[in-house]
Amino acid sequence: MSTGQVKWFNNAKGFGFILPDDESSDLFAHYSSIGMEGYKTLKAGQMVSFDIVEGPKGLHAANIMPLDDADTPQQPAKSEDDVEQAESANIETVESTESNDENVIDEVVAVEGNVEESSDPESDSEEAVKTP
Repeated sequence: MSTGQVKWFNNAKGFGFILPDDESSDLFAHYSSIGMEGYKTLKAGQMVSFDIVEGPKGLHAANIMPLDDADTPQQPAKSEDDVEQAESANIETVESTESNDENVIDEVVAVEGNVEESSDPESDSEEAVKTP
């Protein structure tokens, strides 16, 4: 059994590629070859063990097994500055969204001011737009 690192894996499409530790060619990895219970997925950077088999279009990884978390590279812990910057960005986004909502409301009120009921009973439309 060989080992390697997940290069990338697309959950929506159910496949990705693994870079073997011997740095040979990338291996195709299909979700059906992942040995785990429940939702079968892999994450970029995750360490895995696998068998190499010949597929219709080249080498594939088969019997893919995620290795212990201790063997998987961890994301660096976020510093307090990183957390504060993310929170600040979220607050700015919320404030920007609230401002945009107010602008949309103002535009709707302005448009409603230009709409009046039609005086023509034969008209198919119940409303007509005023023209200046």
